[in-house]
Amino acid sequence: MNKENGWEHIEIGKHLKLLSGFPFPSNKFSSEDGVPLIRIRDVVGSKIETYYQGIVLQPYVIKYGDILIGMDGDFNVAKWRNQDALLNQRVLKVDVDDSGKLDINLIFYWIQPFIRKINEITAATTVKHLSTKDIINAKGRLPNLKTQKKIAHILQTIDEAIEKTEALIEKYQQIKAGLMHDLFTRGIDANGQLRPPREQAPELYQQTPIGWIPKEWQYELLDKLAVRGSGHTPSKSHPDYWNGGIKWISLADSHRLDQLYISDTEYEISAQGVQNSSAVVHPAGIVVLSRDAGIGKSAITTEPMAVSQHFMCWRCEGTLDNYFLYYWLQHNKRLFENIAMGSTILTIGLAYFKRLKVNCPISKDEQINISSKLKSIDDTLVRYSLEAGKLRSKKSGLMNDLLTGKVSVKVEEEIQPVAEACA
Repeated sequence: MNKENGWEHIEIGKHLKLLSGFPFPSNKFSSEDGVPLIRIRDVVGSKIETYYQGIVLQPYVIKYGDILIGMDGDFNVAKWRNQDALLNQRVLKVDVDDSGKLDINLIFYWIQPFIRKINEITAATTVKHLSTKDIINAKGRLPNLKTQKKIAHILQTIDEAIEKTEALIEKYQQIKAGLMHDLFTRGIDANGQLRPPREQAPELYQQTPIGWIPKEWQYELLDKLAVRGSGHTPSKSHPDYWNGGIKWISLADSHRLDQLYISDTEYEISAQGVQNSSAVVHPAGIVVLSRDAGIGKSAITTEPMAVSQHFMCWRCEGTLDNYFLYYWLQHNKRLFENIAMGSTILTIGLAYFKRLKVNCPISKDEQINISSKLKSIDDTLVRYSLEAGKLRSKKSGLMNDLLTGKVSVKVEEEIQPVAEACA
């Protein structure tokens, strides 16, 4: 072993204890009863979906915090965050054979980029397979045990911050889902409160073809409440029709939808492209909806944009609030997914949108009150999502710096608070 700046070149794999999962017979698997069983699909997320109704083999019992690696597919590395469970085949448990030389928490972070590199270079015709030999042969540079523990502590601190932020995101997503259901079935009264449920105040509701809605609401054709539009793709054989500064929403922007606003697009078209096609530049604030791939995804534009023929869009004027329409489309996303048809590519035909009806308050003030409540939650979700992104970026940089020795760590210094360390 050679030392370099206090770091040693170590055959790390030879100091690890590896336990491969047992091939428990699948005829004793159950979805409800028995001992929890960890399969490859359960590694990420620490899910329990399968139970084993046979003899429990104690050496294969996994505890909370154990390090696991999925040995097929993407070779995911994760700590088990659930109750005791049995380790099934093609899942690997990683431990150290001498805790006086290697810190298991440091190994958890060190092994992630190591496994990622193996994943990247492993060839496969169908499914990639990880070999324990790859891990046994692992080599690298590590500092002394105290420094290992300090590095692991720093990374754990950021991981805890990420987990707390992700928990808040999940919490507000659940709040939004519940509130959205209540708002689109009960609405908000003149006092700014949810109306009582129909079971408690049936006199406040009316029956419609889609069920009960508040009496102050209407069930009307969307075409009567907003101006419907669609789009077109300029000829790709004319370069002058493209890259002209007019943002153009296409299927390539599917990942940008369902985030309230869309402000950027993968492609742009030119004024000449608009003039020589059926494309239309719609004003800012229109609500767009995907009717092909990514069916039901929607957003509100932040500036004038054109859309491809794979989208519908509506300009809300007078009686309909565009934010209310956006959230109504979000609330009914499952409906659009269910009615899409096609043998190869699912799509929703134009005829459907010509007869599409919405249930909405007659009062625009109530519409705005409803959308404002939902937008407030979305603003919170965006804030926490940005925080989570910054933390992940910070962690990535720290892992690269700390695990390679590029940045030295002073073990006598106290760990900075999360907010300060991640600033």
